[in-house]
Amino acid sequence: MLKKVYTASTPLMPGFIQEVLENAGIPCVQKNYFLNGAMGELPFVETWPAIWVDEKHEHAALDLINATLEGRSSQLSWICGQCGESLEAQFQSCWQCGQAAPNR
Repeated sequence: MLKKVYTASTPLMPGFIQEVLENAGIPCVQKNYFLNGAMGELPFVETWPAIWVDEKHEHAALDLINATLEGRSSQLSWICGQCGESLEAQFQSCWQCGQAAPNR
């Protein structure tokens, strides 16, 4: 059974949340992406894009969504072994010298 874990009035944030969940290995689907044209005929909240996950992934998805929206990351920052630059976890390579991030 699918559970709704996130909704927003525009498709931008649900698309971002979908990427975050999929990158963490949590399968999800986005519903209502094209339904905003029905706004006015349907209650506006019912037309908002939403992210749904299998109920067995609901708690993990909600934890990850909350951490993402609060700016917390489950990954650690890293220091480039080539130039010593300190980098945030989301960078896959050093912006200073181009060295790839170590396997984390």
